[in-house]
Amino acid sequence: MSLGQQLAPHLPFLRRYGRALTGSQTQGDRYVRATLEAIVAAPAEFPRDVDPRLGLYRMFQAIWSSANYDETADEASVDPQADAEAIARARLARMTPLSRQALLLTAMEGFTPEDAAYLIDVDPNEVESLVAEALTEIEKQTRSRVLIIEDEPIIAMDIETIVRDLGHDVTGVAVTRDEAVALAMEDRPGLVLADIQLADDSSGIDAVKDILAQFAVPVIFITAFPERLLTGERPEPTFLITKPFQRSTVKAAISQALFFDSATVPA
Repeated sequence: MSLGQQLAPHLPFLRRYGRALTGSQTQGDRYVRATLEAIVAAPAEFPRDVDPRLGLYRMFQAIWSSANYDETADEASVDPQADAEAIARARLARMTPLSRQALLLTAMEGFTPEDAAYLIDVDPNEVESLVAEALTEIEKQTRSRVLIIEDEPIIAMDIETIVRDLGHDVTGVAVTRDEAVALAMEDRPGLVLADIQLADDSSGIDAVKDILAQFAVPVIFITAFPERLLTGERPEPTFLITKPFQRSTVKAAISQALFFDSATVPA
């Protein structure tokens, strides 16, 4: 089996990680492309002594750490009047800290602490403290109001419990597209958690599009088929949770979405 064939099944999930890491589909997918280009350009440098998925993420982390894509320079070139130092400060504020990288790699991507240590190039003993640091930061995060769009009662109750335990308020639980839009208009949320397939065969994606047409709000999609929404070929979710999910996964996704939503510079 060729290296490309070995890596292909893992690309959707690398896109998920890249988007969560950058808070942007565009920027996350750009880093994934850069990773693939680096592998094609120098296949001998791909780590062969580890699992292909681990090697793929390792290459991605190298691209991310080296900051081959200087977004600050890109913005300054678009707007010559922009204060480059101010842009740099704003971008730095939006950078996902090492502690959150450790949390995303373990809670969202399912890597072991040992694997996460390898990926972010720290001592394995540091990973648990980094994750604890991220969780402490989350506890200090501004509370939000969350709309849940989910037609399966047990899952909806589970999500609602997680959201409330994190200190957020739930504005409502919708089971159809129309109900979701009505609830959003009645009580504007600061975050939306949306399933893809709803009770009346309507789409959570369409519900979110209707809501976003009225006002901007960060969205996390929940699906059992993440690869369908992580192709990189069209406008797709920035934040995505895979069913069945772990409590830690939901917590990490919510905190990361709100982390970027609190920033003042658009992705």
